[in-house]
Amino acid sequence: MSHDAFASLRLRNFRYFLAFRLAVTFAAQMQAVFVGWQIYDITKDPLRLGLIGLAEVVPFVCTALFGGYVADHFNRRRIVLLFGTLFALCSVALMLITKYVDKTIPHVELLFYAVIFTTGIARGFLAPATSGLFGQIVPRELYINAAAWNSNLWHVAAVAGPAIGGRMYAQFGDVRAYGVVVAISFLALGAVWMLPSFPLAVANRQESVFQSIYQGLSFVVKNQVIFGALFLDMIAVLFGGVVFVLPVFAKEVLHVGPSGLGDLRAAPLYGSILVGIYLALRPPMKHAGWTLLACVAGFGACMIAFALSTSMAISFALLFLSGVFDGVSVVIRATILQLMMPDEMRGRVSAVNNIFVNTSNELGAFESGVAARLLGLVPSVIIGGSISIASVIGAGMLAPKLRRLDLRALASHGTPGKA
Repeated sequence: MSHDAFASLRLRNFRYFLAFRLAVTFAAQMQAVFVGWQIYDITKDPLRLGLIGLAEVVPFVCTALFGGYVADHFNRRRIVLLFGTLFALCSVALMLITKYVDKTIPHVELLFYAVIFTTGIARGFLAPATSGLFGQIVPRELYINAAAWNSNLWHVAAVAGPAIGGRMYAQFGDVRAYGVVVAISFLALGAVWMLPSFPLAVANRQESVFQSIYQGLSFVVKNQVIFGALFLDMIAVLFGGVVFVLPVFAKEVLHVGPSGLGDLRAAPLYGSILVGIYLALRPPMKHAGWTLLACVAGFGACMIAFALSTSMAISFALLFLSGVFDGVSVVIRATILQLMMPDEMRGRVSAVNNIFVNTSNELGAFESGVAARLLGLVPSVIIGGSISIASVIGAGMLAPKLRRLDLRALASHGTPGKA
């Protein structure tokens, strides 16, 4: 029987789910541009920009495990509606602060940090509930196809959100730009409202909150395939990424200026989008384990080559290729999680995954800056890429089940949680 590349998109509820994901990601990316611009405009201090990420990631990490517990014990659609509303209200708060608060007041930026802190709490509950909802909406045999389309739309929003948001901010002003974010955020909630309520799998109601959270952590650590995939992602992002030092490469190495920097930042996302579409159009991968290992190694090799490049065209091509490798690994990891998570633990396992991803992103920014300062720009990136490749060798040796992973067989015959 031929592969149906659009099978998951034929599901009405999955289309509503994707509409929510696209809208909320688009709104969040636009809002990040607005807040960053305003904070720098008020403080003229680059360090305060770094505090924006810190203000969001700290509450996220502190609440994510509890968010996973809540997602496994309460109606996930209602959780998404509740904390999606909280996110939308945070956008309203930023709009009101922008319109009515005098920006010359000392430390007025603290109001922005307080709102961003609240959005971090909202994300801590929203992310695991959303991931759990995905598993309830999509039939098991369509997880791989649905994960590819889900990844595609996320990357589209990640590219379009900042680009459109920046132009909108410049053309229509800050208050109206925030108004658009508010409108999109509430439209996202409308898509969730159209979804039915799905019954939860039977969970152990006798265990305490902390016992339940420990059970989710223990499941991830003991599952060789899931933990191996998360470990590879964490190491690659933590040590191998160059996003946060791209301004230095653009100015000091490639001499391309702000427009060139925009192209460099967009290049990996273009690669991820194109490979995501390709993966959605083809059947599940038989040799997914080897493919994941090869892609992480390829990502590290691209970073090493990028560090040595002095040509804008070559650097752009290498970042584009790194996005291709990362796009493949993102789809494989997302599919592994959906296929191997027991239904009653989707929220907690997703919370652990989100902590891995978000902390590695934020700590990766810090690591990039420190390594570049101590080792030099080019050597720091070369070492980071080499560490990514070394992690592949380690994971391949220590996680043979990950190495032998066959997504096609797992989707057809696998049992969630067995690895």
